[in-house]
Amino acid sequence: MILENPRKVSFNITCLKRFLCYHRITVGNRKVHYLPYYLPCPKIFSVKLQYTEEKLVQLFPQLFYQQPRVLAPQRQDVLTVTPWLAPIIWEGTFNSEILDSAYRPLNLTIGVTAFAIGKYTRFVGGFLESAEKHFMKGYRVNYYIFTDNPETIPDVQLQPGRTFVIVPIKKYSSWQEISMRRMEAINKHIAETSHQEVDYLFCLDIDMVFYNAWGPETLGDTVAAIHPGYFNVPRSQFPYERRSSSAAYIPDGEGDFYYGGAVFGGLVKKVYEFTKTCHMTILTDKANGIMAAWQEESHLNRHFLSHKPSKVLSPEYLWDDRKPKPPEIHLIRFSTVDKNYNEIRD
Repeated sequence: MILENPRKVSFNITCLKRFLCYHRITVGNRKVHYLPYYLPCPKIFSVKLQYTEEKLVQLFPQLFYQQPRVLAPQRQDVLTVTPWLAPIIWEGTFNSEILDSAYRPLNLTIGVTAFAIGKYTRFVGGFLESAEKHFMKGYRVNYYIFTDNPETIPDVQLQPGRTFVIVPIKKYSSWQEISMRRMEAINKHIAETSHQEVDYLFCLDIDMVFYNAWGPETLGDTVAAIHPGYFNVPRSQFPYERRSSSAAYIPDGEGDFYYGGAVFGGLVKKVYEFTKTCHMTILTDKANGIMAAWQEESHLNRHFLSHKPSKVLSPEYLWDDRKPKPPEIHLIRFSTVDKNYNEIRD
């Protein structure tokens, strides 16, 4: 177990002490204007990051596998590609052997962030033990566990090439505030440390466990996961932020999917830009006295509506133990454990 001591980041550009920010959203023929306001300029946003050298996918070696059939797709019961041509990953839509043959030679390091604040430290052991069985087997993995109580984090036996880092973090007064601060903490950690240590980064909830393989089929520039509660309902039922005064606002009649905030990721530089943008929109709402309906998840959905993810994970990668498994879900890979929310958030 390593206790992280973040090093100071040098800045190439001096951040202004304060900046003017405003938003304008057009709804139909009407224009809704936000009043301008001033915010302190977060210094971390002016940092210039030097990422590890990008690695190109290698040519496939000789493999023997069943021929793909254009007129006989493996899955005909679910959508497997978005209107913007991003793949939606379901069991039966990929060949793990082919993907491993392309990605393993790249010697990638995959990062994972998870937050264990307050009573959520009780989930760390199950999360890590299941990850060691199923998450990116055969790849280097760095687990970054953000916690306000490092001494309660258990030791977990890791496979060779996998590391476990504790990142101390302040505990806030409410779980809503903790949720909204996650984007800020991840962004800062990428800038100070992890952008030099990992190629891809997944940001996952700690109160979940892996039940089956999660592999390189999930790697992409920007990765979002479809929420298990809304994958089979019309978008009129999505719990988007509907107040036009919020920076997370999505009007009626818009939206692709409802993405869960418990799973997102991608190339580390893309996650850096994504978390920076979401943190700024959260600050925008806070300055205007607004909290979005589902905190960071609302801002995540607003962002992915305007900036489409390059890969979408099916609900196999974001299930809920309390829900029965429908026929469309052939395999549950990662799922929220059943728990008493009132007790652990107290």
